[in-house]
Amino acid sequence: METLQYNTKRKQLIIPEYGRHIHKMIELVKAENDTEERNKKAKAIIGVMGNLNPHLRDVPDFQHKLWDQFFIMANFDIDVESPFEKPQKEVLDMKPEKLPYPQNFPKYRFYGNNIKRMIDVAIEWEEGELKDVLVFTIANHMKKNFLSWNKDTVEDVVILAHLEELSGGKLKVAAAQLPLSESADLIKIKNKNGSGPSSNHSKPRKRNRKRY
Repeated sequence: METLQYNTKRKQLIIPEYGRHIHKMIELVKAENDTEERNKKAKAIIGVMGNLNPHLRDVPDFQHKLWDQFFIMANFDIDVESPFEKPQKEVLDMKPEKLPYPQNFPKYRFYGNNIKRMIDVAIEWEEGELKDVLVFTIANHMKKNFLSWNKDTVEDVVILAHLEELSGGKLKVAAAQLPLSESADLIKIKNKNGSGPSSNHSKPRKRNRKRY
């Protein structure tokens, strides 16, 4: 009777999804001295790997992916002919560059960073009717965000003061555009999206029950 072996004591698998048998087969190919026989066995292993993932056969470059995984499981230490360019270990081990994380900490967080970006864009626009409409839209959106945070009501004076402050005094809603939309109308818009206090999902429906 063979001694039981625990996976924790075995060699760690490079790509566990293929299982230990595929890794052992690759190790046998690495030990093969005959070049022709080694290439023949490598192609056979690629066929087995493809059969393990039949749902990926229609994916573009599927064979290319299989060969790359073959070389990765062989730890890039195998001499076989491949129809594709062999992957490089240095490229695989290369760490990706860190993505820049937005570090905007606006004074009024409930407006969000997108509002500040919209304000910055509006500042660069030329004066005219289109800019007036854009500034009015931004102010309305600010009011809706404020109501989402406050869930009550807010005066237009407050929103206009915040707009002027966030734009450094460069943006003001044109007098012809005032007043802003009513709070009730903005809350209705929010409720239509199914996320307000008066949403249809918030109140249970009453069922008609028969009385005997």
